[in-house]
Amino acid sequence: MKIKNKNKTVWSKRFKSQTSKSFQRIGASINTDKRLYKQDIFASKIHTQMLIKQKIISAKDGKKIISGLEKILKKIEKGNFSFKEKYEDIHLNIEKKLFEIIGPAAGHMHTARSRNDQVVTDFKLWIKDSTKEIIHQINELMKSILKKSEKYTDATMPGLTHLKNAQPISFAHYLLAYFEMLKRDKKRFKNNLILLDESPLGSAALSGTSYKIDRNFTSKKLGFKKPTDNSIDSVSDRDFAIDFLYASAVCAMHLSRLAEDFIIMNSDAYQLISFSDRMLTGSSIMPQKKNPDPAELIRGRTGINYGKLNSLLTIMKGLPISYFKDLQDDKSLVFDGYDTLKDTLIMANELIKSITPNRNRMLKMANEGYTTATDLSDYLVREKKLSFREAYNISSKVVNYAEKKSKKLDQLSLNELKKFFKEIDSKVQKILNVKNSMNSKISHGGTAEQNIKKMLKKYKKELK
Repeated sequence: MKIKNKNKTVWSKRFKSQTSKSFQRIGASINTDKRLYKQDIFASKIHTQMLIKQKIISAKDGKKIISGLEKILKKIEKGNFSFKEKYEDIHLNIEKKLFEIIGPAAGHMHTARSRNDQVVTDFKLWIKDSTKEIIHQINELMKSILKKSEKYTDATMPGLTHLKNAQPISFAHYLLAYFEMLKRDKKRFKNNLILLDESPLGSAALSGTSYKIDRNFTSKKLGFKKPTDNSIDSVSDRDFAIDFLYASAVCAMHLSRLAEDFIIMNSDAYQLISFSDRMLTGSSIMPQKKNPDPAELIRGRTGINYGKLNSLLTIMKGLPISYFKDLQDDKSLVFDGYDTLKDTLIMANELIKSITPNRNRMLKMANEGYTTATDLSDYLVREKKLSFREAYNISSKVVNYAEKKSKKLDQLSLNELKKFFKEIDSKVQKILNVKNSMNSKISHGGTAEQNIKKMLKKYKKELK
């Protein structure tokens, strides 16, 4: 079968028939990788500059190529570019359009490179840009957490273990736990930028090229620290994409935990926080309902980020080294992972801004469940020189007694407390107060208000 000129691919002369329609549809990646247009045009311009510099192509042809690429960029950004599935991917769509604009000189652009090193270069550049955007969104969320925390350093709430009241903590201290998680997330993304900071351009198909190219020049111009050192690894490496999806999955997990906490704390059973109406939805049948759907979406979408990571790991696990068509699906996975995490971070930021803690309910609940029992033990150790286990046993008996009498620990009289250890003095009643308990935790990283205020100053400096 004769192949019509208008449908010819760059490799069509090697084949006697057209590619099957179904494979053309499935094999074309243009609907996904058109998102790489900026990176592809940028890398092609830098590659062309290097070809001119090394006298591999003429300056005349090179200038035509660069001028044509700039025109294509403007067309795409104005929405005047038609992406065509028959040209498979972003690289060939741009190259075909370049031929239309500047003619035969466009044929020099692909000298000394392959789509294999071209796509991984574009992909790395896109992930660098997207990672910086994710870091920006993390910073915005961290700022909102700090702003909210500053208002509630003195708000006492029950710290929970096993969803049971454990010890009194500051609401600000609770929020700042998530600040720490986001700090680690930011470090992971920043570390990824360091790990991927090598340019694969010039590795060609897999073996390098016989042209006297200058890979140090292209690396520097593209914004990479150095060129990659092994051409085979360069075209087959997708660690940088896996690292991005891993960091995204961990960050999404942290946001999911935050959302889950908020859902529980907002529930009718707890009533510790409320959301502004702009972060709630109603019911189609129950008029009274106000549901925290955005928090539930944050929690649910974590599964998408997990799925993208697992999918790419599964694609990579059985691939022999170098380039294979399997790698075509890496971009859609990363693009979806990025979109999902960015939306989740934006929603989480709005969620933080919209919450109002119920101070009275928090304090009331902090007073339930004998949350200062450990403080009683610590008092006996510190003031009465008992071993911790001796003090623990006495405190357990006091809790059993208070429970039987339906009293809180700070409601027990001094005479009642002396029944369990006769040397107990009046200092103990101050210690059993939940606010005093919270503010007694002055060890580094503890929940005392004085600690929190110091940490807020430190965190603000870190974000500048």
